[in-house]
Amino acid sequence: MLSSTLRNRPYIGVFGSNLSRCVKWGLVAVSLTIFATQAKAEYMVNVGDVLEIAVAGVPELRQRAAVQIDGNVSLPLVGTVPVAGLTLPQIRSKIGTALASKVFRQRNPDGHENAVVIDADEVTATVAEYRPIYVNGDVSKPGEYPYRPATTARQLIAVAGGYDVMHMRMNNPYLESADLRSLYGSLWTEFAKEQARIWRIKTELGEGSQIDLVNMKDVPISFSTISEIVNTETEYLKTKESDYQREKSFLQRGVREGDDHVNVLTAQQKTEEEAYQADLDDLQKVNDLFGKGALVSPRVTDARRAVLSSSTRKLQTQAQLMQVKTQQDELKRKLEKLDDQRRLELLRELQEASVTLNETRTRLQGVGEKLQYTAMVRSQLVRGAGDKAEIAIIRKSQKGEERIVADEDAELQPGDTVEVALRYQDAPDAALQGSLKAQPNTQ
Repeated sequence: MLSSTLRNRPYIGVFGSNLSRCVKWGLVAVSLTIFATQAKAEYMVNVGDVLEIAVAGVPELRQRAAVQIDGNVSLPLVGTVPVAGLTLPQIRSKIGTALASKVFRQRNPDGHENAVVIDADEVTATVAEYRPIYVNGDVSKPGEYPYRPATTARQLIAVAGGYDVMHMRMNNPYLESADLRSLYGSLWTEFAKEQARIWRIKTELGEGSQIDLVNMKDVPISFSTISEIVNTETEYLKTKESDYQREKSFLQRGVREGDDHVNVLTAQQKTEEEAYQADLDDLQKVNDLFGKGALVSPRVTDARRAVLSSSTRKLQTQAQLMQVKTQQDELKRKLEKLDDQRRLELLRELQEASVTLNETRTRLQGVGEKLQYTAMVRSQLVRGAGDKAEIAIIRKSQKGEERIVADEDAELQPGDTVEVALRYQDAPDAALQGSLKAQPNTQ
């Protein structure tokens, strides 16, 4: 089955990559003979094949039977027969031996029956339908196809519509490429912006150095764009630092002024307390003299009014002092929370920027892969890609599943799966992909 493959790649599967080390051509010739003999070995029936069993002179016993999952076929007069892994002569012999012990009653046109003794040599077994073969990869119509003896990979690819990396039904590759490149450039700009934003936040947190153009040299966008991004973030950093310092200075000044106000009110409260006490003592003396008849009533009234007035001033000063102290406590609390609140906001902003950066990185990788794909499509449309096809045959054998690297003239066997890959060699966007991988992880 693999004679054509052997003709084009005579040493695959025999010596592998060590063939160049063989110096005795006689050994190679012997190995080729063995391989060719194995390739010409009789076909072994397997699950999925459909057999046609016939007996000479007895058309009633002609029957097609599919090899079931358990490797058996079911036949009249015989029952279940295991056939998987057997050659056709072996199957003929097995079924013929089973039928030789049977008597078949054949009805004549006149209605009479004749007993027919079946001879083993009268039994024939052929493969009516082989297991299908499959093709996958860069062909127009991948899928399942019926097997025909001596089918080659070239013929299967032709039936599948030929090589085609556009089987995913994309739009015009030239227009698609232009749109993707525009998106690719925009994503790189967004990527650079998020990087600069993260560096600015870390600088504010005291965890990183100042933003530097050198840190962004691997980003594949123009130097002027990078410079503008860095300058914008630098100015934004300066503005935020200035605003923070002004806010902090304002609170600190308010705290100092509040302290001065408290001191003034405290001194005033002390003075008014002394005045109140003096008025109270004066009232006591006036009351004593009035009781002895030494003073008239209006003098007592004036003393009481003086005590009431000093008491009122004292209470007002005390209330004002309490209000100023409350405001002072609020300003001190704001000053204490200023740094904590600023750090919390920066950490939240850093988290959002890191998530956005990773999302942009993922989108860049996806768009980069699409760019390579469209570039490969353009290459195929311009030059064709048949000479770049890599063909592999996946085949199940008694030793298990094996992968055979083949060419277009390799003959296939029933049940084979052919994988076709068109490799794009120019890769114009490989440098851009390398730039993305070279970016540091900013998380």
